Amino acid sequence: MNTILIKGASVVNEGRIMIADVLIKDGFIEKIAPDIAFTADQEINAEGLHLFPGMIDDQVHFREPGLTHKADIFSESMAAVAGGITSFMEMPNTVPNTLTQELLADKYAIASEMSLANYSFFMGASNDNLDEVLKTDPKNVCGIKVFMGSSTGNMLVDNEKVLENIFKHAPMLVATHCEDEQTIRHNLAAYKEKYGDNITIEMHPLIRSAEACYTSSSLAVELAKRYQTRLHILHISTAREVALFDNITPLKDKKITAEACVHHLWFDDHDYAVKGNWIKWNPAVKTPADKAGILQGVLDGHIDIIATDHAPHTIAEKEQPYLQAPSGGPLVQHALPALFEMYHQGKISLVQIAEKTAHNVAVCFNIDKRGFIREGYWADLVLVNLNDPFTVTKINVLYKCGWSPFEGQTFQAEITHTFVSGNLAYQQGKFTTQETGKRLVFNR
Repeated sequence: MNTILIKGASVVNEGRIMIADVLIKDGFIEKIAPDIAFTADQEINAEGLHLFPGMIDDQVHFREPGLTHKADIFSESMAAVAGGITSFMEMPNTVPNTLTQELLADKYAIASEMSLANYSFFMGASNDNLDEVLKTDPKNVCGIKVFMGSSTGNMLVDNEKVLENIFKHAPMLVATHCEDEQTIRHNLAAYKEKYGDNITIEMHPLIRSAEACYTSSSLAVELAKRYQTRLHILHISTAREVALFDNITPLKDKKITAEACVHHLWFDDHDYAVKGNWIKWNPAVKTPADKAGILQGVLDGHIDIIATDHAPHTIAEKEQPYLQAPSGGPLVQHALPALFEMYHQGKISLVQIAEKTAHNVAVCFNIDKRGFIREGYWADLVLVNLNDPFTVTKINVLYKCGWSPFEGQTFQAEITHTFVSGNLAYQQGKFTTQETGKRLVFNR
């Protein structure tokens, strides 16, 4: 028996904040009460700290196998745990692309030995692997990933018939990257004709335009409604797309859900002048009006989840000219601190942060016994000091790629402790690496 007693924390959970003790026993939350009298193996004084359910990040790219010069499951799960992310769902555009059940199983095998956080992996779809996609087990795989726009390798699904068959027959949640390929190619050709190779990062949101996003997202919604698909659209980047989603139906009954990412809530196109390729993402960071519209969608329930789309590249890759520099950046270590900074700015409440990063992810994906601070649930917990400032520098980033788009930013809040399935995986800069996270299970 292994027990940990957290004393006097301000527990942020299910729409309220209350001061309570939390007893963890053999990985699970045993008891939550105002005052627990128990001699535990370890006791943590959490007075003045806030206790959150661990963030469940439903969109990361940890680059293993095949791209481990950028990142790997061990390094990025370590950064995630330091940032208060206790579970992640990883995308299939590794090398080779995760397009067979055998390759999917290989990823789970790596994570079982290397991941400090709990884990799940998306099965990838392509124009020619429908049979493999339909073999995916809904109970132990988070979802099927469909790139309805440019992607890595053989993962662009632009065959209309294949797309319809995926939406019609998928046995589980389908998560989509929505950018219309034809629109993007047309825009890029026009800019190349005008500027040649002198296209700059400021043109990125004009090439990968709001129109490209809306055209693709609206098609995905139309297909999902036609075939009653369980659809989850990733990284909404425009204000216009928000209206595609419903904020009246209870989340547990929604067939179509949406996600916003931290970078689309934090940056806008004015930041390209300073940040350049370091904030080059697909979909692109767009206008201040888009940023404001996405945040409003998060607050009013049109958008259900906040995630990272953590996608590291090397410094050398990002320092290339715009057309050669890859899209994506590392975010898992600093996503929650950025959201807590938005709390300090009066933009979002603490209970909304818990809802959008943990509760709603568990509900959307039907995750078994995670995402809430409840007795009988896994102890995926994060202690936060909301008033302990730190500045992001290359020295303190944990990403294998060695940089962060937040470098130079001072955050007011710092993660002090992270519990993964009851294991104290991170404590004030130190890690416990003897125990790995667990595979997520889904009630489907």
